[in-house]
Order: sequence, then structure tokens, then C-alpha cells
Amino acid sequence: MLGFARTDDETLVSCLGDRQRTVAAYHTLLRRGEGALHAIRVGLHHEDPAVREGCCRLLDHLVDTDSMDELITMVDDPDARVRVSAFHALACDRCKGDTCAPGADRVLGPAVRHLASDPDPHVRSMAVELVGKFAHTDDSAVAALRTSQAQDPSPAVRKKAGWYAPGGTIYERTVPGGRGRGRVRTA
Repeated sequence: MLGFARTDDETLVSCLGDRQRTVAAYHTLLRRGEGALHAIRVGLHHEDPAVREGCCRLLDHLVDTDSMDELITMVDDPDARVRVSAFHALACDRCKGDTCAPGADRVLGPAVRHLASDPDPHVRSMAVELVGKFAHTDDSAVAALRTSQAQDPSPAVRKKAGWYAPGGTIYERTVPGGRGRGRVRTA
């Protein structure tokens, strides 16, 4: 563990930018959980984009309501890798459950904006996932997905948008009420 047992959280956060120590620092901070949240939030403003990215990845697992606004602002970070990690953290329910998932009123606007105009196709691809979370409940999400499916310059983004748009495999699988294929039905 590279001697991180007694290392303070702020030092560990800065190690997220060190290629040789990032993995150990990440896992140590993850194990420290809530106790490390303050240092992780501060790390979102670090000058090194690798540190900011690592902090977004940590918040994917550790996010709380106090961190959500800061995580939402990270979708506008100048570094594409940070934006990808921020969108993943906002879209992914697997890692954290729905306990503090942000509503459309907080994240759909930025997600649609990035889906339409972010210069990086990886960012647009992650924005598809966040926009897709609202495809069953919001017409603007459906419109953004259909536009992306038809017009995005990246074939990969167009394909992914099609999965989340009505009629797509992910859209159908996630139909509310368990009607979608692949959903586990309860009696």
C-alpha cells in the first residue's frame, strides 16, 4: 500500500496525479470513505487534471448530497477526461444506488448542451448516458437523443444515442414498471 496507512487525505488526493501512486492512493481514499470526502471535494479544484479526474471517479462511489453540486460543475471542466468522469459519476447508479441521484432539473440541461456541442466524442458518449436516464420522462431528453442519433459526427455516439432513444435496446430494457425486455419481473 506504499505506506499510505498514515498519510493524510490531502496528500493522497495529490497522489492521484502521480502515475506511480495513483492506484494505491485511489483505493486508500475509497476505503476511507466519508472521512475523505472533504479532501476529495477540494481536489476537484486541483491544478492537475489527473487529480480532478480521480476525484470525480471517487465521487462516483462516495458522492453525497453535499458533493453533488460540485460534481455537476465538473462537467464544464476544461479537460475532457475530467468531463467524462463527471458525466459517468452523474449517470452511473450501479456504484452508488439512487440515494442521491440528481434530478433532471439539475443535470439534464448541462448534459444536453454537452451532447450537442462538446468537441470530444467521449464526453458526448457519456452525456448520452445521462440524457438517456430521462428519456422515459422528458421530451427534451428524447429530442436530444434523436438529434444526436441522426447528426453526431461520431458513429459511436450516434449508435449509443440510438440505444437510449425510444425503440433502442437500453430504452426498452429500462421501461419503468418492468415492462422492458431483460427486466426482472416480480410477482
